[in-house]
Amino acid sequence: MENFKEKFKEEAIENINDLEKALLELESSPQDKELIERVFRAMHSLKGGGAMFGYANISEYTHNLETVYDRVRNDQMKIDENLLNITFASVDLLKKFLNEEDQDPEVIKEKNFLSGEINALINGQPIPNQPVSLQPFASEEKNKSLKTFYVLFIPEENIFDNGTNPLFLLDELGSLSNDFVVYPHVNKVPGLEKINPESCYIYWEIYLSTEADMNAITDVFIFVEDECVLQVNKISEVNLLQNKEFLNKIDKTYKDQVDADVNELTKFAYNLSQASVEEKKKAEEKPGINVKERAISSIRVASDKLDNLMNLVSELVTVQARLDLYAANSEDAELLAIAENIQKLSRQMRDIAFSIVLIPIETMLTRFQRLIRDLSNELNKEVIFVTEGVETELDKTIIENLLDPFMHIFRNSLDHGIESAEKRIALGKPAKGKIMLKAFYSGANVFIQISDDGAGIDPEVIREKAIRKGFISQDAQLSKKELIDMIFLPGFSTSDKVTDVSGRGVGMDVVKRKISDIRGEVEVESEVNVGTTITIKLPLTLSIIDGLLVKIQDTFYVIPLSVVNKIYAAPHKDLVNTFNHLVVLDGRQIPFYYLREELGVEENQTQMEEVVAVKYEDREIGLVVDSVEGEYQAVLKPLGKHYKKQDFFSGATILGNGTLALVMDTNKAIKRFSIQ
Repeated sequence: MENFKEKFKEEAIENINDLEKALLELESSPQDKELIERVFRAMHSLKGGGAMFGYANISEYTHNLETVYDRVRNDQMKIDENLLNITFASVDLLKKFLNEEDQDPEVIKEKNFLSGEINALINGQPIPNQPVSLQPFASEEKNKSLKTFYVLFIPEENIFDNGTNPLFLLDELGSLSNDFVVYPHVNKVPGLEKINPESCYIYWEIYLSTEADMNAITDVFIFVEDECVLQVNKISEVNLLQNKEFLNKIDKTYKDQVDADVNELTKFAYNLSQASVEEKKKAEEKPGINVKERAISSIRVASDKLDNLMNLVSELVTVQARLDLYAANSEDAELLAIAENIQKLSRQMRDIAFSIVLIPIETMLTRFQRLIRDLSNELNKEVIFVTEGVETELDKTIIENLLDPFMHIFRNSLDHGIESAEKRIALGKPAKGKIMLKAFYSGANVFIQISDDGAGIDPEVIREKAIRKGFISQDAQLSKKELIDMIFLPGFSTSDKVTDVSGRGVGMDVVKRKISDIRGEVEVESEVNVGTTITIKLPLTLSIIDGLLVKIQDTFYVIPLSVVNKIYAAPHKDLVNTFNHLVVLDGRQIPFYYLREELGVEENQTQMEEVVAVKYEDREIGLVVDSVEGEYQAVLKPLGKHYKKQDFFSGATILGNGTLALVMDTNKAIKRFSIQ
């Protein structure tokens, strides 16, 4: 929830900033309907988001403001200076709400004042035209200069004899103050039989916050200074009469019928004011709270600008490779040093650009949560959706390309996977089905698993359907995995019924093709009445990879460095004389594929060859090449529509000398070699 609140804050800051910008434009074009709609939309977004994420103050406040602007857009009210003043002041107030200052007494006063103004607008009452945003600011500044004083005023009993009324003195003292608390003490009043109506038996303790100094306070009593006991003490440099703890303290002292101990009170006031300063300082230093800091700590950039940035970085990497080659051939030491520095800089720039375009998977989840909620209601199934590791980040282009495949997978899980509550209970399962999305890193890849605890896929049902539809012959011998993988065939569906949700057999083949388009792989595991898990393996990024440049005959190839375990030099005669393509390296038997042979390159081997040992599933496989040229940053370029049917080259890259190198997808290549 905290993550969502943080996201709401970021979006609210953008909405408030947009609202403020639109108001500024509206001031010069008050009739502009588009600007009015923009203001209204920003308020509406703030209201909805505030209610959803627990910012009731924002929601309630913008509700009334939204009402005003609803009347404006319906031509029931006009934009004028007064309305704009109130709205601008409201913008400042919303920022304070977002900054969690809503319990501050000054903010509460400001809110009450502005709410009154807005309600008056709604009720059609006249409002004096004034720059309302200045009032809270002035009040805040004034509050900073207020000090707290303690006054003990004990008049003599005969003070009335010269015509002095002590209550007038208290009234004058009150006129100096911003906040004023008076405690009358009546413990010296005698019994009724002894009381003299012309005598004063009462004395007062007064607490006041004021900008006036001690002399001004003492001057109030200048004409009675010989007829009273007067004690004036400054107990704090700040206004403590809005501090509940302080008010409770002096109230308790009064109820105990004792006079305040000034030294103790001054010390207590000092501790309170220090605590207040520390609390404010901590609040200002607390990360993620200050709106201004947050506003400049992250910015939103248009997606096409990021695409342009990645394209430019890719071009830079290509040019840098050309410069490296030129510098290496020139034998100019200075040029070589410059090329090395540019290489370091371009690598840093590449890493930063990558990190900019990585976004967490959770950013696309909201639409799936809504889909599962609506579709489960439509199908009358109870389903809970669980996520794990959704903070895992992927290239934004990959995320964008996952939306449709995920939509298909979730729809299939809901329609074919999760059973009805009655059936689940009969099978001993919880009535509520469960769909889980789990993401995690593994090496240079991200894995996303979507699993359900539903009916699973029955391989025998698939076999029967495949035979009936002519995909396989009656006597075909296929493994369980091969049978289940048939769901990825175009036009193949396990469902007998075609519904609005699924069943036309146009889903899973699209899923596989779209995931292959982004160099991903998809696998399915399923158990009848246990559930199905679809695992999607994806690269972190699509544009640039660290690769190993190898050569066969005159052609260069790039093998992703992330799959390379080790490189071995081996004489050609040792490789051709092996049994069943197994070679002993480092004391271990490693199966290998001869890339010359697999790629159809004519026989013209070198005496020494290289075996590149790569990871494949949970094994190690050797790929024999003529030579290894070294590491290379490969900028991936698509192969074009004519090469779409092949799947073991994921793209091509341009080398420093202008020639092309094919980028190999070793997993798909080895899979293809193994079934040939």
